[in-house]
Amino acid sequence: MSQKFICLCCISLFCATTLAQKPPLVEPAYQDVLSGFPNLRDFTISQNEDEAYFTALSPSGELSFIVRIDKHNNTWTKEIASFSGQYTDLEPFLSADGLKLFYASNRPKTVGAPTADMDIWYVTRTSKTSSWSKPINAGPKVNTTDSEFYPAITDSGNLYFTCSKTGSETHDDIYLAEWNGKDYDTPIALGDAVNSKGYEFNAYVSPDESIIIFSGFGRPDGIGLGDLYISQKNENGEWTRAKNLGSEINSDKLDYCPFLNVKTRTLYFTSRRSSVLLKKGGFDSVDSFLTEINKYENGQSRIYKTTLKW
Repeated sequence: MSQKFICLCCISLFCATTLAQKPPLVEPAYQDVLSGFPNLRDFTISQNEDEAYFTALSPSGELSFIVRIDKHNNTWTKEIASFSGQYTDLEPFLSADGLKLFYASNRPKTVGAPTADMDIWYVTRTSKTSSWSKPINAGPKVNTTDSEFYPAITDSGNLYFTCSKTGSETHDDIYLAEWNGKDYDTPIALGDAVNSKGYEFNAYVSPDESIIIFSGFGRPDGIGLGDLYISQKNENGEWTRAKNLGSEINSDKLDYCPFLNVKTRTLYFTSRRSSVLLKKGGFDSVDSFLTEINKYENGQSRIYKTTLKW
């Protein structure tokens, strides 16, 4: 099977085994590199897993920047991404070829104050070692007076994102803006196999558009305050009814912001899960209390990973 495309038969097997086989191990992702950030989310990584981007926020979210980590000689370096650091930037998504990166931002379209809503922006580069361009707005067909969030770009150039349209009877939904070779067509909401009257947001879409993994809240089969769901394209090119990834992956807290490296079959996601406990006998020292509340799985936004088999 090529690295670029995932065949439908493999995806079908993937869905069956993900939900039925022995629970996969969910573990912290790059804990040594990321644990110093008090509040982070939105992890995206290159297929070779030597370059990654994520959102780093202040504890209450007043500041939100995109951080780049880069691996050389088995050592990770950290820096604020060249296109970030001045405005509220979040939710980076690196294209499969590593030459485009989309994200959401309130940066002004022209000189002036930040916008009142969030728009989809992107940067480009000519090679994986070259510098990123200046940010480019995705255009008026995509960006409206409503806020657009969590972009996902595919090999075809199609753009998926989250939006809550003014006047809509539903809450957050996932939209598709098709690339016609020159511009994006008017976005359309995905059908009810994916969207519902609840909240659907933070969608990862595979490069060949055969898989979508997204966060959902307020759905009948929900486990926590937000769960990860998966849908696939059938032989007619239609999305199948989305399935909850189950308690093997989802927690009773908020699980969101998925990103799948189809080359390594690693699913990265953000979670507010917590294993903080009042141990038998309680705490006999401040140090033991601090150790417990400051462990990785403590209810703060952290990045986790698991291997999905198909």
